[in-house]
Amino acid sequence: MAELSLDGVSVSYAGTVALSDVDLDVADGEFFTLVGPSGCGKTTTLRTVAGFETPDSGQVRFGGREMTGVPPEERDVGVVFQNYALFPHMTVAENVGYGLRFHRVDDPEARVAELLSLVDLEGFGERDPTELSGGQQQRVSLARALAPEPDVLLLDEPMSALDARLREELRREVRRIQTELGITTVYVTHDQEEALAVSDRVAVMHDGRVEQVGTPRAVYREPATRFVASFVGENNLFDGEWADGGVRVDGTTFEVAGVAEASGHATLCVRPEHLRRDAAENRFAVTVEQSEFLGEATRVHCDWDGRTVVWRTDGVVPDRGAEVTLGFAPEHGRVL
Repeated sequence: MAELSLDGVSVSYAGTVALSDVDLDVADGEFFTLVGPSGCGKTTTLRTVAGFETPDSGQVRFGGREMTGVPPEERDVGVVFQNYALFPHMTVAENVGYGLRFHRVDDPEARVAELLSLVDLEGFGERDPTELSGGQQQRVSLARALAPEPDVLLLDEPMSALDARLREELRREVRRIQTELGITTVYVTHDQEEALAVSDRVAVMHDGRVEQVGTPRAVYREPATRFVASFVGENNLFDGEWADGGVRVDGTTFEVAGVAEASGHATLCVRPEHLRRDAAENRFAVTVEQSEFLGEATRVHCDWDGRTVVWRTDGVVPDRGAEVTLGFAPEHGRVL
């Protein structure tokens, strides 16, 4: 396995910037996820690591070895694509074995059997890919990518064509396999929940740049920029001014724990699940506009002097038009 690094990598297409001065470091054996909206540069980053794109500037390294300019077939990477890319004229076993075509293996059949067992497809070797479900086909694609024992595994939105329940099941399997093998993995997704669920660390990308890198918990609880705060999960963002120990939004001052003295514009972030009807601090009155039952909780959309406030609750939901006083603890506020 190998650590992976990008140093000042920039890529453009016909004058359009796709990546701008991207710096990333992925540790040996780490599950690292690139997350962001469509067009943010995450797939271009993955393709640059794989060698399918050549950067205009910057360097790509595997384990300290310079890889910029090295062709894909010499990079020792395994790639799992969004569309499976299986060969319909080959059996499942032949598809998996295809990944060994440029590698000497003492017993290819045993290696294929080992991989099919790893991805929970024992007994499927003689089937045609068209006889498999979407999730099973993606498992075959994963086994093929792992066949030559690559140093780095790259996955480009491998779950996007699957239904929600299957996505959840397969992402757990991918994480299990990655942990079992200890392989350095870079995973691309636009799904924030998926990124937070499976990753050791996450890089949030926007407009060809990396906005923040951190553990899922840190990125969710301590967003570094307004974009990260708005993109990763739901968030209430209130524009105001710095005040002593917090932020003043119009005439209401909210206390926030752990903030330094500052002045000028500030943005207050409060997650919907941190708002409480019975809170003793940072209270403000809202009007209920509508609610959405989510099963384990209800998402309530409220109006606060023309601002939309989202509140999650597992308690009784007030009727539309009701006035409710919400609040939050100072440690649950984040100031940008």
